[in-house]
Amino acid sequence: MFKNRTLFFGDNLEILREKIPDGAFDLIYLDPPFNSNRNYNVIFKEGLQDSPAQVHAFEDSWHWTQEARDTFDYLVTKTNEKVANLMLALEKLVGHNDMLAYLTMMTVRLIELHRVLKSTGSIYLHCDPTASHYLKIVLDTVFGKNNFQKEIIWSLETVSGFKSQANNWIRGHDTILFYSKSDNFYFSKQYLPHKSEYIVRFKKIDSTGRKYRDDRSGGRIQYLDETPGRMISDVWEDIMSFQQASTSSEILGYPTQKPEALLERIIKASSKEGDWIFDPFCGCGTTVSVAEKLNRNWIGIDIAMLAINLIRHRLADQFEERGIEIFIDGRPKDIASAKALAEKDRFEFEYWALDLVNAIPAQSKSKENMRGADKGIDGVINFVKDIQKDKKVYGKILVQVKSGGVQRNDIATLKGDVERERAEGGLFITLEEPSKPMIQEVIDAGKFKVEFMNFEFPKIQILTIKDLLDNKKPVLPFPAETYHKEAKKIEIDPSKHQKSFGI
Repeated sequence: MFKNRTLFFGDNLEILREKIPDGAFDLIYLDPPFNSNRNYNVIFKEGLQDSPAQVHAFEDSWHWTQEARDTFDYLVTKTNEKVANLMLALEKLVGHNDMLAYLTMMTVRLIELHRVLKSTGSIYLHCDPTASHYLKIVLDTVFGKNNFQKEIIWSLETVSGFKSQANNWIRGHDTILFYSKSDNFYFSKQYLPHKSEYIVRFKKIDSTGRKYRDDRSGGRIQYLDETPGRMISDVWEDIMSFQQASTSSEILGYPTQKPEALLERIIKASSKEGDWIFDPFCGCGTTVSVAEKLNRNWIGIDIAMLAINLIRHRLADQFEERGIEIFIDGRPKDIASAKALAEKDRFEFEYWALDLVNAIPAQSKSKENMRGADKGIDGVINFVKDIQKDKKVYGKILVQVKSGGVQRNDIATLKGDVERERAEGGLFITLEEPSKPMIQEVIDAGKFKVEFMNFEFPKIQILTIKDLLDNKKPVLPFPAETYHKEAKKIEIDPSKHQKSFGI
């Protein structure tokens, strides 16, 4: 059982198996990692510091580990003959390497996606030439080659930038593989407006005001309004990527973000109002945002707490007037679940805690490099410390998050970081209760003053996870500005407002 407008935090394979029933969705869109062997960063809002903050989002690389080996064995021995033969053929073709690990990861998930798709549903898999040829074979096996509908080419016709340095043909497209679950699937043709040179051919107007032409062979009369526009083919050249539209107001700074127009076309073509849309790799939430705009019910999953946080902020910005309630499954709600997250993944625990105080995560930090580039600083809260000639001057509070044992020296270290980085203050977030010596160290640190407010604030503060769960906030000179790039508000017809309901 789940509700409309639910974001699941966690591994989509586990969530699919444990929480999603058979035949739940009318349309699935997924833009999974492409196995590009790249690390991707989120770029946060400019203006809060000298240069845009880049924070590690995810690593798009897969390795042939014991986990991959176990999943491969499961596919060969526990599924069906077609899948087993597929995996053995891929093993023979590509060997035990990162590509086989990637295809194994995708195959086991596509089997689950087939299960949760309605018999009348459709799936769109967005990929690039890195593995699209292999993924089509996987989809043919899982969904049936007779249910392959189209290979859509999304043209990315810009040839400037880094990729233009390649001594080869410049890559100019992504591939979107469109499959149905059966031959009884919903599809609504989509159209582009007629070109002006076509419209001018309709020079005559009848008594009802309809434009027409009668110069066709045999004197046949053709009305302009007989067709709603130009039918869209499987080559999409009219939707610009963010490489082409680099100043678009849609851009949120998230890597691999896709234009809303792309998802709007897919959702309009393969679903109706009130249908259920699902994105198991929802990233910064373009699919769920467009689904909300088009009055569809939706569910999203992402394995990164940073992505879940960004989607929450995005939807709050876009649909502020609608006042929608977003349900988040897997985000800690009490001390027990906070401890469980810390034990499972300290990196994601830190991102969750930092979001509770609206802090920008430390730059260049990753699961492999937990100290990041800022010598142990986990995050930064920006605040307005002065206004000079109508221009805001920002100060900063350094944030450290601890999920394990804490002691007085931790506060002393934070004080040293504050001095070294010339920050105004520090905030220490701890899962455990602070000791009396830690509290005394905070008192001894003193205060700092914000001149234009003529008020003093604690130099160092301690907040426990319990405090944050109880909605206690740090004492700051001015409400901290949001670190994320605000999404453009969506104007919605109130008469088409979808209510939440479960499945």
